[in-house]
Formats: sequence, structure tokens, C-alpha cells
Amino acid sequence: MKTISCQIQSLTSLTSHVYKVLLKPSEKVNFDAGQYLNFVMADEDKRPFSIASSPNSELIELQIGAFVADSYPMQVIDRIKAKQSEGETVTIEIPLGSAQLRTDSERPLLLMAGGTGFSYIKSMFEYLAEQGSQRHIMVYWGVREESALYELAETAATIAKLPHANFIPVVEKPTDTWQGKSGLVHQAVMHDIISLEPYDIYLAGRFDMVGIVRTDFIEHGGLVEHMYADAFAFI
Repeated sequence: MKTISCQIQSLTSLTSHVYKVLLKPSEKVNFDAGQYLNFVMADEDKRPFSIASSPNSELIELQIGAFVADSYPMQVIDRIKAKQSEGETVTIEIPLGSAQLRTDSERPLLLMAGGTGFSYIKSMFEYLAEQGSQRHIMVYWGVREESALYELAETAATIAKLPHANFIPVVEKPTDTWQGKSGLVHQAVMHDIISLEPYDIYLAGRFDMVGIVRTDFIEHGGLVEHMYADAFAFI
């Protein structure tokens, strides 16, 4: 792990509550797809965020969901805004995490995320597309409402570059005009896939969600030794 200063390349809104941050590190950084970083607020205050960009990217992308004023993530957004206006750098620690993509495996892949956990799997499918992976890949993204499906066309275009990949967005509470899958995302997975036994499974989302999904997926044939999520260390 390295401590690195970064210039703030941009801060934009993906939705009314989700922000996209692009950071330019002061030196080359090495990480694996699916790892995370710490945003350093202070020596004793370091906040983890999944890295949304591919390891091949020159910029580091974060997708930060900040739904409440003065919340843990909104404090980070406010710090970034302040540093950007002053032309100052921010500090990160990178890389962290043990739920990174296992590139030595040839098993089919299931990448599943809820909400802004999407950033975790985005790093992986972007990397796989760049590598021209021939693996069978199922990408599921679950959100509460359609408006939370940011950069949907860009995501579909990236995954379409993979010859054996499918992208399935799932909306928990859809409108009448939604034409895709609805309900809970992990239930959509179990409906679509007869058995999860063959798959390497990567999960991201709220800790309580990941715990429920792990239990249900094991009952649906998933092998715990082939399931990966940083949340497993805390649940």
C-alpha cells in the first residue's frame, strides 16, 4: 500500500445523490481490478471507497453515493469541493482489499452489485473488456429506482465488447414503463441461473444485503470458496 497525493481532475454528478470523482495520481499506481482505496481525511480518519476505473486507466475513478447532508460520504465530497476550489491535492492510500478479480481463473463469472457497489464490478468488467476476455460473464446491477441507473448506455456498450457477456439491470420498484427485470437483484440471478456452482462470484453492496446474498447463493449451489466480497471480512 502506498500513500499518494492526487490532483482533482473532475467532480460531477451522476444522479442527484451520486458523484463521480476523477483523480490524477502524482505517480503511477498499481492495483488489481476490484480493489479499493482509502480517502485520507486525517491521520486517524481514512475512508474506504471502491475503485471504479480499470487498472489500465491513467485516472482513478470513484463513485460516491452521498444521500444525507454531513454524512460520512458527503463530508468527503465537501472536502473534494474545497480542495478543488483551492487548487490543492487530496491524499489516498492504495491499493487495499482482498476481493480483487482472480485473473488466473477460467471459470464463468458472476459480477453482482447493488447501488453504488456498482463501482466495484465496473473496474472488473472494464478491465476484462480491455483484455478481450473470452470468459462467460454475467453482470447484474440492482437499484431501487430507474433513476439510479447512471451511465447505463456506456455500461452496456463496454460489456457488449465482451463476446460472452450479458448485462442485466434490475429495478426493485419500477415504473410502468420499465421493460427490464424487476425485484431484488440476487433473486433475478437465481431465477436466471439454474446453479451457481460453476461460477466465480463477486459481490458488492450494503453489508446486510451481501450477508443475505451469500446465504441464498450457497443454497443455490454457489461455492463459498469461489465467492468474493470485501464485506465478508465484516459480516
